[in-house]
Amino acid sequence: MNDKKIIINVGRQIGSGGRIVAQQLAKDFGCKFYDKELLNLAAKESGFSEKFFEQNDEQKGFLKNLFHVHVPLLGTSDFYKNDFSQESLYQFQSDAIRKAASEGSCVFVGRTADYVLRDEPNMVSVFITANIDQRIQRVCKRHGFDRATARKYIRNHEEERASYYNYYTGKQWGHSESYDLCINSSLLGIEETEQFIAEFIRKRFGL
Repeated sequence: MNDKKIIINVGRQIGSGGRIVAQQLAKDFGCKFYDKELLNLAAKESGFSEKFFEQNDEQKGFLKNLFHVHVPLLGTSDFYKNDFSQESLYQFQSDAIRKAASEGSCVFVGRTADYVLRDEPNMVSVFITANIDQRIQRVCKRHGFDRATARKYIRNHEEERASYYNYYTGKQWGHSESYDLCINSSLLGIEETEQFIAEFIRKRFGL
């Protein structure tokens, strides 16, 4: 626990254990944790159904089929008449990120929070990788896939995640210059990786 407001952003490769690390960081520093929870916030703020946000989470070009379906709104919205766009959805989510950050210390997983909050003081952004074999093993266990299916799942979803991040931030997803710290969780294991990052954050902010 600490009294200083801090913002921790965690980018992660699929199967790297990044979400588990982020959850533990939130506990260690007394932060609110935002992952899928952020979608709930964005849905409430915008009046769109939460399911719609979930289907389009972290994917660029996700409106290709939108105009073939009816998207129910709660109430009316002027912007919806003609200029409804993926940028509008991204704006809802960005507003939710800023609102959450304004209320206290937070850990955000993905969703370009590092870019949205780039002017926030006391912010640190980390990226967690892992060896591909361990990542495949975790995805197999989580989803019940065979190794070939897990490898394809990782490749496809990371291409979507990267294009989403790169499109909105102008930076490169997973490239070291986009983050304050990049670490391979395979070297120390999930638990010690989290402890290492926590110590880095303490030193970074003088906690």
